Amino acid sequence: MIHLFAQAPAPAGNPLASFVPIILIFIIMYFVLFRPQMRRQKEQQKLVSALKTGDRVVTASGIHGMISNVKETTVVVKVADNVKIEMEKSAVTNVVKPSAA
Repeated sequence: MIHLFAQAPAPAGNPLASFVPIILIFIIMYFVLFRPQMRRQKEQQKLVSALKTGDRVVTASGIHGMISNVKETTVVVKVADNVKIEMEKSAVTNVVKPSAA
């Protein structure tokens, strides 16, 4: 003997409840990915705008030197005696603090 049971369709719940996981994923992505990236961009912009002659800097390519001239969008970095390189301000990633002697 075969018994066939018919199932009633599941009641339709709140349609917004199905969007909650997607909304939570976007909120988590904002706090994990986008917000820290915006913070790093603001810090880099502040660093670039505060560059001045005499600062010891490290560039994105790893070149260490001292700023000898600051222009509107570029800086001239002295890397050795009689060796100066002109580069974009955005290439400077770090200003080295002088160590306390």
